[in-house]
Amino acid sequence: MPAQLTVVGSVNLDLVARVERFPRAGETLTALSFERIPGGKGANQAVAAARLGADVRFVGCVGRDGAAAEALVNLHGLDLDIRETDAPTGLALIAVDTAGENQIVVVPGANAEVDASSVSGSVLCQLEIPDGAIAQARAGADWLCINAAPARPFGVEADLVVANRYELDAIGRQRGLVALTLGADGAVLLEDGNEVARASAPKVSAVDGTAAGDAFTAALVVSLLEGRERAEALRNACAAGAIAASRFGAQPSLPTADEVDAILRR
Repeated sequence: MPAQLTVVGSVNLDLVARVERFPRAGETLTALSFERIPGGKGANQAVAAARLGADVRFVGCVGRDGAAAEALVNLHGLDLDIRETDAPTGLALIAVDTAGENQIVVVPGANAEVDASSVSGSVLCQLEIPDGAIAQARAGADWLCINAAPARPFGVEADLVVANRYELDAIGRQRGLVALTLGADGAVLLEDGNEVARASAPKVSAVDGTAAGDAFTAALVVSLLEGRERAEALRNACAAGAIAASRFGAQPSLPTADEVDAILRR
C-alpha cells in the first residue's frame, strides 16, 4: 500500500534568472535566461512525494490571480485542499549562477493565510507558512515532519526535523529524530543528538540546487512511511536530492522512484 501523506505548505510561482555570477551590492547584471516555474517548498515536496509513489493530500493557499494557475499546474493529480484568498499568490525571486548555487527571496502572499485545522495522519510541513498552521498540523497529526526552512524557531515538537547546518543553528537543539543535510557530503540522521545513520550523496554535476532539499525531505519521509530502515531511507533521500540538484528548476527537477533506484545502482 502506498504511503499516505498530507503536505501542508506554500505554493509559489518561481521567477528564475540564470546568471554568470551573483551581483555585488548595488550592481546590476544582465541575466542569461529567465523562466517562470511552479514552486514553493510545500508544493515542491508534495509533487516530489507523489512522484516517489506516495498518495498525497496537499493543503495550501493561493490568490485570485493569474499566477495561481501557473503555480498549481503540477499539483492537479493530487488530493488538493487549496483555499483562495484576496492576497496575491506567493512568489519566489531566484537567481541561479553557472555553478548551480542560488539566491532566493520569497514573497509569502497567500501562503501567510494557510490553515491546517483539517489535517490528520502523517503530515509534512515547512516554514514558508505561519506558526499557527504549524501548531494546527501538530495538533491534528499522528506523525509530523518539519523541514526547518526558511529557518526560525517553530514552537512545537516534531517527530522528524529536516535541517541543514545553518537551519539547525537557528532552531536550536531538537529532541527526537533529526536529519542533518550536508550538501554534497550527504546527510546524517541523529536521534536525541546521537548519530544513528549516515549516507553519502551520489556524485552529480550541480545545475540548480533550488529543490534539492525538497527532494531530500520528501524521499526521506516517504521511505520512512513505507517502513524502510533508517539507513536505506537516508540513502534514498540523498539520491533524490542529488538528482534534483543536477537539473534546472524546482518541480521539473524532482525525481521518480525509478530514477532514485537507478542512481543508487550506479
